[in-house]
Order: sequence, then C-alpha cells, then structure tokens
Amino acid sequence: MKRSSAWRYLWTAEDIRNRLLITVALLVLYRLSAHVPVPGVDKVALANLLKSPGAAGGLINFLDLLSGGTVSNFSVLAMGVYPYITAQIILQLLVPIIPALQRRMEDDPKAGREFMEKWTYYLAVPMSMLSAIGQIRLFNSQNVVVIKNFGFNWGDRPDLILPTMTTLITMAGGTMFAIWLGELISEYGVRNQGLSLIIFSGIVSRIPANLSRVMADETNRWWLLTTYLAITIATIFAIVVVQQGRRNVPVMYPGRRMGNRQSMPVRGTLPLMVNMAGMIPLIFAQSILTFPAIIASLFAANTNPVVRDFANQTINFFNANGPWYGALYFLMVVAFTFFYTDVLFQQQNYGENLKKVGAQIPGVTKGAPTQKYLTRVLRRVTLPGAVFLGVVAVLPFVVGLAFGQSQLLINSAGLLIVVGVVRDTFFGLETELKLRGYDDSLLVR
Repeated sequence: MKRSSAWRYLWTAEDIRNRLLITVALLVLYRLSAHVPVPGVDKVALANLLKSPGAAGGLINFLDLLSGGTVSNFSVLAMGVYPYITAQIILQLLVPIIPALQRRMEDDPKAGREFMEKWTYYLAVPMSMLSAIGQIRLFNSQNVVVIKNFGFNWGDRPDLILPTMTTLITMAGGTMFAIWLGELISEYGVRNQGLSLIIFSGIVSRIPANLSRVMADETNRWWLLTTYLAITIATIFAIVVVQQGRRNVPVMYPGRRMGNRQSMPVRGTLPLMVNMAGMIPLIFAQSILTFPAIIASLFAANTNPVVRDFANQTINFFNANGPWYGALYFLMVVAFTFFYTDVLFQQQNYGENLKKVGAQIPGVTKGAPTQKYLTRVLRRVTLPGAVFLGVVAVLPFVVGLAFGQSQLLINSAGLLIVVGVVRDTFFGLETELKLRGYDDSLLVR
C-alpha cells in the first residue's frame, strides 16, 4: 500500500476521523480558555515583571514557555497540567520510601497503578492550590502587585477573604479543567496522549510570537531566522537519536513444555533507554536554582544591612543572566537525570520480575545480583543521556551569548516534549492503521 493512501485512510476511516476531529476541537477549546484572565490581574505590572532580568523573571519566562503563554496572560490555565505532573512525580518518589506503597505495587501491579492514578488526582487539587499561592507570591514579591486584593492577613483585612479564595479556586479549577480536557482526548480522541497534547499545544502556540520577535529585527531577520531554523532542526535530530538510543541487554527466557516436548530456551533482549527521565530533570533543576533567589528577594529591602547585602548577593549569584548560572544549570540537570533515572528503575525491579518468569541474564545470578548488574549498566548508559540533557538545557544561554537573543523559535527544553509527543502520536496512528489491515508505516525510520 502506498504511503499517501495510508494518510488518506486516516481521514476516510470514520472512527479515526472522529477521533482526530475531537482532539482538534478539544485543543482549540483549551487554547481559547487560555486567554481567560484570573480576576484582579494587573497586566501592565505583569508585563514589566516578565521583562525583568532577575532569577524570578527567568523562572516566570520558563513557566510561560511550558504553559504556552498562559503565565504571561495570567489566565485561569496559568499552571496548566503541571500540578498533576508534580503530584505524579511526588508519588513516584514516595514508592521506594514508604514500604506499604512498595508492597502494594509489587503484589498487584494493576491495582497499584489504579491506586496511584486515583491518589494522583486527589493530590493534584491541593498541589494546584499551593502552586497558585506560590505563583502569586512569586509575582507579588518583586516590588510589583500583579494580583490585587490577595493575601492571608484576614484578621486585619477581612475584605481579602472573598477575592483571595475566588482567585485560588479559579486557578485550581482551571488546572482541573485542563486535566479533564486531557482525559477526554485520551478517551475519545488520540488514545493515551491527552495530557501530552495539552502541553504540546501550549509550547507550539509560542512559535508565532517568537517568529514575530525574530522578524522584528530588520537588519538581521533573515540571517537570524535561517540560523534559528538550522539550530532547531539539528536539535530535533539529536533529540530523536538520543531518545531512540538504548542498550539491549541479552536475556535467556526458559523454554516451554508442550506435551512431552520441552522447547529450547529463547534468547531475548532487555532494552535500557539512554534517556529514561525525559525532561523532568530540567524542571527540577530550574526550580531548585531559582528558589534561593526567590527567597532572597523577600529580604532584599530588609532594614538590616547585613541581611540586605546577603540577599542581594544571592540574587545576583543566581541571576538567570549571570556568568555561573549556565554551568550550575548544566551540573544540576546531569545530577537530577541520574537521580530520577535511578528512582524510576528501582521501582520497576527487573531483577525480581525476571526471576519470577525464570529468565536470566547470561553469567549473572538471578534476583538481587541481576538488579545490581542492570543498575550498573543503566548508569553507564545514562551518562551520555544526562550530558545531552545538560547541553539541551544550556543551549538557550549559548544562543544568547552568540546572538543576543536566548529564545529560539521553540525552546530546546520544549523541543524535548514536542518531539516526544509527535513520535508517540505517529506511533499511535500507525497502530490504528495496522489494526485495520494497513501495514505501511507512517514514520520514516
């Protein structure tokens, strides 16, 4: 079958066409909702804050990138689906720490996954409330008042109760609305890609604004555009290569008895991915590096000169445009990549799972020794993936030093999400075609 007819079948097949139309309609609804502002926002003060060169301004612009411009508008979807993702990460990190959770996951993996999904939704609600408070305080701590009539000194200002609760409930409701749209896409649209497509649409929506910013430079517009396109294409190629990279560990599976016959052992492989952590290390590193400067900014106007000087030095050291920030960011991303990969891999417990089915890595004892061997191999494989993520993280800083503009058409961190979502979506559509008898692949491998 020809490739063009496979693409045409995506539209002529009624069930696939309906899923694609539902997906597009829900994404359009999400993008329209992203322009609904939170009550009491001072847009002028917010625009001035986004232009600030400090660490808080860098964090806000990073959040604005991942949210698809909703932070710069401070819309009801300013937090996107990230409180849900944060809740998911927290529960994943708690599994190896809390024995009861670990036993639940090991005894019945299916029930354990359902338990984790349920509590992820429960935890997402308070996380969205806390994220809203942190985001508003971050904005209001920079000597500007972005959200008016917001505060918790209700004893002296009882008039703040209603607007404060209204703002928090509105922002938490926006997050849950975005999660709900993502679940609708996964169920009625492109399967299992709802939340990923929500994040994807936000990142891609920033391309026109970034393109207009590049074209505003009348003297170098075409040179900058060509250079940024070349950097973007090269980054996409590198991301695809690294994301597809894996180390196949040989595994011998026991033969099966069929009547009076015993089949020979089957030789298989266990793939260990070069980049198992995705872009989670970038988010962790960015948040931790900006946290000291944000806390220090609360004491920048302190009457004590020692406290004030220390706060200002901390702000300058962790400034997103400072000389040390890029190097610290790179090291933090590499460290968090190893940490998060170890946590995820220990939860999967390949040593015991292979032992249960009678499989064995040649030359390695079953059980705990197998897990230790695989962990050692994974750490070696993770090294190039961690260095790659570090390079991706600091690429905007390098571009900023070279061209004076640190924002690409799509930020390199955002490209990790975009490439992953596009590939996963194409694989999903390819599966849909194969289920209907079409063997032609949609992807150029």
